[in-house]
Amino acid sequence: MTATVESPETFIGKPIRRREDPKLMTGDGNFLDDIKLPGMAYAAILRSPVAHATIRGIDTSRAKAMPGVVGVFTGEDLAEVNPLPCAWQAAGVDNFVNTPRLLALGEVHQVGDPVAVVVAESVYQANDALEAIEVDYDELPVVVDAREAVQPGAPQLHENAPNNVVLHWTCGKDAATVDQALADAEVRVSQSIVNQRLIPTAMEPRGSIGLYDPGTEEYTLWATSQAPHVHKLLIAAFILGVPEQKVRVIAPDVGGGFGSKIFMYFDMPLMLWLSKHLGRPVKYFEDRTENYLHTTHGRDHHTDIEIGATKEGQITALKVTTLANLGAYLSTVAPGIPTTLYGRMIAGCYKIPNIHVDVRGVYTNTAMVDAYRGAGRPEAAFIAERVCDLVADATGVDPAEVRRRNFIQPVDFPYDTGIGMLPYDSGNYQPALDLALQHVGYDELLQEQAARRADGSNKLLGVGISSYVEVCGIAPSKWIGLGGEGWGAGLWESSQVRVYLTGKVTVTTGSQPHGQGHETTFAQLAADQLGIPYDDIEVEHSDTKGTPFGFGTYGSRSLAVGGTAIYKSTQKVIEKAKLLAAHMLEAAPEDIVYENGRAYVKGSPELAKTIQDIALQAHVAYDLPPGMEPGLEAITYHDPPNCTFPFGTHVCVVEVDRDTGEVEIVRYVAVDDVGNVINPMIVDGQLHGGIAQGIAQALYEGAVYADNGELITATMNEYAVPKASMLPVYELDRTVTTTDVNPMGVKGAGEAGTIGSTPAVANAVVDALSHLGVQHLDMPYTPERVWRAMQGATA
Repeated sequence: MTATVESPETFIGKPIRRREDPKLMTGDGNFLDDIKLPGMAYAAILRSPVAHATIRGIDTSRAKAMPGVVGVFTGEDLAEVNPLPCAWQAAGVDNFVNTPRLLALGEVHQVGDPVAVVVAESVYQANDALEAIEVDYDELPVVVDAREAVQPGAPQLHENAPNNVVLHWTCGKDAATVDQALADAEVRVSQSIVNQRLIPTAMEPRGSIGLYDPGTEEYTLWATSQAPHVHKLLIAAFILGVPEQKVRVIAPDVGGGFGSKIFMYFDMPLMLWLSKHLGRPVKYFEDRTENYLHTTHGRDHHTDIEIGATKEGQITALKVTTLANLGAYLSTVAPGIPTTLYGRMIAGCYKIPNIHVDVRGVYTNTAMVDAYRGAGRPEAAFIAERVCDLVADATGVDPAEVRRRNFIQPVDFPYDTGIGMLPYDSGNYQPALDLALQHVGYDELLQEQAARRADGSNKLLGVGISSYVEVCGIAPSKWIGLGGEGWGAGLWESSQVRVYLTGKVTVTTGSQPHGQGHETTFAQLAADQLGIPYDDIEVEHSDTKGTPFGFGTYGSRSLAVGGTAIYKSTQKVIEKAKLLAAHMLEAAPEDIVYENGRAYVKGSPELAKTIQDIALQAHVAYDLPPGMEPGLEAITYHDPPNCTFPFGTHVCVVEVDRDTGEVEIVRYVAVDDVGNVINPMIVDGQLHGGIAQGIAQALYEGAVYADNGELITATMNEYAVPKASMLPVYELDRTVTTTDVNPMGVKGAGEAGTIGSTPAVANAVVDALSHLGVQHLDMPYTPERVWRAMQGATA
């Protein structure tokens, strides 16, 4: 009888419940505002009530005398401290950089600019003292719209940026070539498109705690951070000018970020500076209005497109001209969003032979604009998907068929779009489209739509399609860095896998979870590879003192880049375990098989050594092979050879009330392809949340500024974040197209829902109104806006 090894338990593909959730659901999480340190003081920020002014003077004398006040400081006190850095400047062009100071010095450029800080024994005393500070402002002209900001004679924000232009960047073929292709096209369509400004609205606003230890000269920062290692580097090397090893950054539980917590904010170094000067820890935690005023916003593009196509719906040329509103200053990675992540993804899933993209980044007297869930790719997908529907409308070809006729084909991969993006790794777009249409009952819906139009139904039916592709796992360093796309560092990721003497395991990662379920997914990955029980694996993160350097979590890179680092570390551990097992079994290393946590000689599985046996031997080190070091652990720094490119098709079905303009989503089908899936429950959760945010942009959300620079939507009373009752039931499915960029065949899922959903909803609403003569409508599709469009079309 031949001995066999028991079938290994696989953890890949299992919908394991998130191990993070019990503490969060029972109130045992440790968020920033839960942290209380001995002797801690509290900071409150005096913010500018005007959008543009010179500061003639600041009188803090009354505030300093108020009860409980420990200190009051202005920009003059911090004049020697460097402003915040801009770490990603657009490559190949001039960037006229202006970044925020810790406190405004001499001039303010937006409502909410920090002007002074009060530190007191309680947050209430600090806020009371703010009212005693007197600031003499000399107000200056204001501009909030990027289109107006670039006009001759517009108010000028910064002397080094004429006409308020931050950067002027292009990609693709030269404009003259594309103009000729447009002139030669059988069908030409032009359209202006607004991708409105959004406010991220994470469940937890931002904050920071600074602690300086004079005995060791060490700084410790607790921050609501998506990238603690990056924040440590920027604070040490670029702002405070202190040795990097003297700075420690800890991210406690973080209540969401959606990109807005990637960046360096004034309060992070400010709290450390205050702690050093006052000799005690200092905490700052913003309220929701401060969050809306001053934490970064997203999107805000004004775009003109020109499309050339054949009568059969083949897209032959696309010219895109975009004004990207970047706010009053440059945030940490702001220039890279409308250039690399937007301009280079404008082709979407489609073979378009002639593309020219022209982007100007613009300063205005508004909050900084930077990455928000999807970061450039939602804006690009919105353009590509509106292009398809505009071509369908102009040619009479069905929108689904337009997409089929223009899809990049499976045999074309890896595919170079010709606009400077790395080659798309893999794709098979039509099965996702066909499956989505099958699920939704596309042909039957078109028949129902025609019947409703014929009988004059009050409920207009619209069907919207969005076939998207996105770039994830942003890297490799050579491409994204200073010699390539202008990012000021690398974008590799790190991990350490340590098997203890008892066979238990810790996985440390430079990735930074803030709601994605890393602790669960990374434990599944390590358990699957090592053959160690899932519950025996602990995942550590978020503390720069205890984890290897990593660039953080954004761009759907955690699994594709950070997970690959973990995978590679497990393989290194397994290789050492096999060498030690060979010594223990008196066999040649090449004859050792490792599976399901056991190492054995080929053909003799009954004599296996478990990983626990091997770990014990590695740690006691009584009998190791010559030259082998004790311990069983490995560290990896992984820089991938390419990005990954997930894709999918979303289909939205809406009903529009002809009397009121109210839009109701009656069906929502999403078929996404994110490669192999580690935990389908977590992927579905990511898609649910992403789709909700995309629907929110289409129907509800939009940041609005008054002409004087005041943010009208400064609270949740005015900024329309949707409730759960306003969202549909999602019908999800998947296709699986793996990638060879990483050994797990994974692509990324954190932003897919947001990228695919907004154009699907937009196309559905426009489709519902198309028989009235409506070809395009800018978001959000509020009842009033939809009603006015119908009235204008039928007038």
